[in-house]
Amino acid sequence: MANHTALFDKHLELNARMVDFGGWDMPVNYGSQIDEHQSVRSDAGMFDVSHMTIVDLDGADASAYLQHLLANNVDKLKTSGKALYSCMLTEDGGVVDDLIVYYFDPNRYRVVVNAATRAKDLDWMRRQAQGFAVTLVERDDLSMIAVQGPNARRAVIGLMPEGDREGLKALRPFNGVAVGDYFVARTGYTGEDGFEVMLPDTSAPEFWQALLDAGVRPAGLGARDTLRLEAGMNLYGVDMDETVSPLESGLGWTIAWEPEERAFIGRAALEAQRSGGPAMKFVGLVLDGKGVLRSHQKVFVEGEAAGEVTSGTFSPTLGVSIGMARVTASTGSGCEVEIRGKRLPATVVKPVFVRHGKSLMSTNPS
Repeated sequence: MANHTALFDKHLELNARMVDFGGWDMPVNYGSQIDEHQSVRSDAGMFDVSHMTIVDLDGADASAYLQHLLANNVDKLKTSGKALYSCMLTEDGGVVDDLIVYYFDPNRYRVVVNAATRAKDLDWMRRQAQGFAVTLVERDDLSMIAVQGPNARRAVIGLMPEGDREGLKALRPFNGVAVGDYFVARTGYTGEDGFEVMLPDTSAPEFWQALLDAGVRPAGLGARDTLRLEAGMNLYGVDMDETVSPLESGLGWTIAWEPEERAFIGRAALEAQRSGGPAMKFVGLVLDGKGVLRSHQKVFVEGEAAGEVTSGTFSPTLGVSIGMARVTASTGSGCEVEIRGKRLPATVVKPVFVRHGKSLMSTNPS
């Protein structure tokens, strides 16, 4: 039997089409996936992301532990509530998972990891904690609701206590703040502005209903996927996994090489790959004609195999088929993708297509 979030009954009330995702019954849509997608781009939509795993870290070695565990540098976090995106790596440089870490103080952090990798991540994090004075507590008493879109912040702020509203209006991107027993972070996975709200399970249905009454449209996993792909955001298990490094997954920017003495897990393997130059690179693709890009379709350059599509979809915002692909480092501005036995031309672009409702496509990625 699949797990249910605290909002499961709310999804059923809204006639959501439910699917199994990482062992959870989750809404894939509430009717029209495209309408849900467009609502987020033009107004505001909300997602139940309570299946994500929230872990609180506490202890004198919390910072040192994360400096060892993560490829990014948590010492950059100086203000309470500040967030950082990073990967956990294997010793070989493969990606165990990608995550967001929030800083509260030098001894306290919060980490949010993916749902489908929960058991693996918790086991990995606990094994790596050996020798550090740090405790890890899974917060399975918390739900998380993502409210995204140009009007999302206004909708959430309007439901908060009056004394907290000015602080939320001033909250900068990739920062969070406690509002009573809620933690409200200006983060997301859609390429639009908004908040991710972590709150007690017991409060989640009432808050969801309040958002619904305020005109925020519920959106499912289907729209979440097309939105994140348009925004050029990786999906774990599709765009990267333990077999590839961040350098081959468009995530080189998440690696903090300084200070040189910081011996994070996987550093030696990444340094060796960087010095030799990765054989593969991560790019965006736009199909030149009709068809839809999908995962695992083969990519060819001048008739030779050059890689494969990792994620692909039809972009509701751009009206074309887009995708992300891992291809040979020598790949230029054009390629072909094999779709149903035919090789169709595609343009190679930077792997980010839409942010804040605007096209960001450009050719000739480095």
